[in-house]
Amino acid sequence: METNSLLTFNRSIGKQKRLSKVAESSCPFCDVGHLTDIYDQQGAMIFLKNKYPTLEKTDQFVLIESAKHDGNISNYEPEEWQNILAYAIKQWKVFYNDPKYKSVLLYKNYGKLSGGSLSHPHMQIVGLLEADGYREIAPAYFSGDTVATKAGATLNISDHPIMGFLEFNISFDEKSITPAADYIKEVVSYLLADFNDGRCEAYNLFFYKLTDKLYCKVVPRFIVSPYFVGYFISQKFDAEFTAEVIKDLKEKYLN
Repeated sequence: METNSLLTFNRSIGKQKRLSKVAESSCPFCDVGHLTDIYDQQGAMIFLKNKYPTLEKTDQFVLIESAKHDGNISNYEPEEWQNILAYAIKQWKVFYNDPKYKSVLLYKNYGKLSGGSLSHPHMQIVGLLEADGYREIAPAYFSGDTVATKAGATLNISDHPIMGFLEFNISFDEKSITPAADYIKEVVSYLLADFNDGRCEAYNLFFYKLTDKLYCKVVPRFIVSPYFVGYFISQKFDAEFTAEVIKDLKEKYLN
């Protein structure tokens, strides 16, 4: 029987990371002067090797988005976030075009329930040398009724979310990064301010390259459903509630 993809977590490196966090009195991403293994820098955006590569048979990188410790997609100026996203896509493209990798992941954690360990705004790129991060990913996970579209970017809500309960998909290409960034910002702002009566404090962004399209999946994070943890069974909200989400999003953010 075929099983899901598996990555090995190196606990000795993970322990170094945990002890380092305890010892640090300030945010390491704010202390730019002591950063090492910097590959590229554009203004306040810094692309560097992950100091604690906890996953075996991978190359792990961090993209520091901003010098603002409390920066977040929801409080960036629109052009600021557009530039960050364009820079992230540019760096990701370098790696996903490199044949040494089986697959390359680009994602962002925000909040304690997202899997993040540092609050300073950053994204991560992980080059998988052997594992196929796309093996379980099907086009059906990105289908759904269109909520909005502009200039080559389209926003929808997943008919069949990967995990559930609510997953927003933004499809775009390299020519439509700016409107895609706007959709991502609008969705994130909605999730943190209005969704679930303002009780959403965490989200993930996951990026995918499928044939000639790029996708960003925006996932609000809560405690993971035991149906998914134990059985890989996804859930989604009923049609009535989903319609309320779309109505609220359109009225307050998609103007």
